Amino acid sequence: MKRILLLFSLFAFAASTYAQNIQLHYDMGKDRKLFTSTVEMFRPDKYGSTFFFIDMDYSSDARNVDNGVSLAYWEIARAFKWNETQKFMPRVEYNGGVLKLDGDETPFIPIENCFLAGLERTWASADFSKILTLQANYKYIKDKEDASFQVTAVWTVNFLDGKMSFLGFADFWKEEMFWGTDFRFLSEPQLWYNFCKNFSAGTEIELSNNFVGDEFTVKPTLAVKYTF
Repeated sequence: MKRILLLFSLFAFAASTYAQNIQLHYDMGKDRKLFTSTVEMFRPDKYGSTFFFIDMDYSSDARNVDNGVSLAYWEIARAFKWNETQKFMPRVEYNGGVLKLDGDETPFIPIENCFLAGLERTWASADFSKILTLQANYKYIKDKEDASFQVTAVWTVNFLDGKMSFLGFADFWKEEMFWGTDFRFLSEPQLWYNFCKNFSAGTEIELSNNFVGDEFTVKPTLAVKYTF
């Protein structure tokens, strides 16, 4: 009976956390004033879970792009499990993309290929309205960092009978930058009002330190989201 209840809980967790959505953000940060689209998917299964997202920035006066995509970036990750009672899940991840720097003469440059491997642990409330995942990763950044690290927290909190959702992530990692700072921080908390199970409106606030330049920055957006 205990095994049946555990399997039922896992299926409930999968159903409650499965998500495939597309988001459109208007970025109000300094020197931004542009639209960003995000395509995102999270899909658990009996062998683990798969997550990916794709971000694209559309045009940017500061980057001298007045028609087209000024940034394309994506991440894909896979976590693995082999039994129902497993607490720690091995995981692998890839990050990469391309970016147009500020100014007339600068070309599009690649965002270095990053490969991560590590472990993650997830906690959830009984009704799965609150979920927290912590990750610890070895990080290899091609032609830049052979032995770096990244720690990540990912959270979801649904409240007001599911009408409101507070979710996001926080990353802390080591990466040598030309301005002389090795440690970088990035977090993107989101707050959504869910009009129905498919459509939401809300905001995302990018909080970063030593991410783009040696400073702490706050970049808010206004956004809409459609969940399939």
